[in-house]
Amino acid sequence: MSGSERSAWVDPLTERYASAEMSRIFSPAFKFGSWRRLWIWLAEEEKALGLPISDEAIAQMHRHAASIDFDAAAKIESDTRHDVMAHVKTYGLAAPAAAGIIHWGATSAYVSDNGDLIQMREALGLLEKRIASFLRHLRGFADRYKALPCLAYTHFQTAQPTTVGKRACLWAQDFLWDLQEIRRVRENLRFLGAKGATGTQASFLALFDGDGAKVDALDRAVTARAGFTKRQTVSGQTYSRKQDAFVLAALSGLAQSAHKCATDLRLLQHEGEIAEPFGKSQIGSSAMPYKRNPMRAERVCAIARHLIVLSLDPAFTAATQWLERTLDDSANKRLSIPPAFLCADAIALVLDEIFAGIEVREYVIRQHLEREVPFLAMENVLMEAVKRGRDRQAVHETLKLLAITALEARERTGEADLAGWVKSTADDTGLTIEQVHAAAAKDLTGRAADQVDAFLREELDPALAAVEAVAPEGLRV
Repeated sequence: MSGSERSAWVDPLTERYASAEMSRIFSPAFKFGSWRRLWIWLAEEEKALGLPISDEAIAQMHRHAASIDFDAAAKIESDTRHDVMAHVKTYGLAAPAAAGIIHWGATSAYVSDNGDLIQMREALGLLEKRIASFLRHLRGFADRYKALPCLAYTHFQTAQPTTVGKRACLWAQDFLWDLQEIRRVRENLRFLGAKGATGTQASFLALFDGDGAKVDALDRAVTARAGFTKRQTVSGQTYSRKQDAFVLAALSGLAQSAHKCATDLRLLQHEGEIAEPFGKSQIGSSAMPYKRNPMRAERVCAIARHLIVLSLDPAFTAATQWLERTLDDSANKRLSIPPAFLCADAIALVLDEIFAGIEVREYVIRQHLEREVPFLAMENVLMEAVKRGRDRQAVHETLKLLAITALEARERTGEADLAGWVKSTADDTGLTIEQVHAAAAKDLTGRAADQVDAFLREELDPALAAVEAVAPEGLRV
């Protein structure tokens, strides 16, 4: 970037965070290139249905489909204050044989709305691949550490142990649901098609001299050319803005899962049990050389919050549309939908980095676990005492008082000597020292490792295989 270009604000999503692939989908070249493809499909299908469109007009439209004179379009738009007509005229200048038939029978939403749907479909497909990529890393992580015991936390207070892999599956399960929802939303996108000024197709009916079958055939044909299997059978001038709300709700779901996962990683990095990747030349703090901050997880949280907020825009837009349409949606769509996809893309890329290089510090995990095991064993002892006929509530109260006393002692001395607690509670628990040791020695992680195996085999693996097997539909020119 030149020095003069640095005098204006630059969107950090395109400069720092999101990928070139996602940025390309929302670029002017892709957007207006899609408009030209839509005009080609419209003209070709109208010609096939009998309208007088020359072969040369079609040929010129194809020749100039990608060579867009953006400066000319901007000049025309500055005069007409209409972006679609600016590009209609610009295309006509490049393809003069087609100048009179470009956009024949259509209204602006034919290109603007159908073009937006094409962008969102392609972006959702890219996002599926992004999520699948970091889920594969997370899958390997969960499988590798499925049996490694670690402290679990409820209310961020020490609770019964889980395993590192089981906790990873909690993250993966949320992301799997997001993947499935994003796929569902993509597959359910409905093309607007060729509907006309208020959705009645009156202009197309006039073109075809009242032949409704040809109008319907045109609508179906352009939908198929764009690679959509579904269309809106009824519409106003635009596609229902509920579709935008559905899409961004799915992206918000990904952001929610990402924020929760990244927050967990930040907490665990504070505990020293897990660390995100840290490059050889990376600097954690300009003042404190020893710092190793979880900057990647923090970035995920920052961008995820913004994405969640962006999802409110299309919800309000869908709620406030008037009758067959208003134009207060246009600027809002530009401000919310592309940035939402760029945010989702950025989040997925950072998660891919994290899970590709996440570090597990087993010795720290073991130290933390060993420090708490005497307390953690109390649940097993409680259950064993009840099995042997003791009152659960009475035993629970005894163990609670002992634990509180031991914890207070540890705060004062750094040690929690529970060696004598078995002897002191023998009357209440009814257990011998040997029986208490046997109960305490039971596997405190339950079926965590088996649950990991079941989740990976039954849920995650089939979903990842489906992403590999089914690629998003491409554009048909």
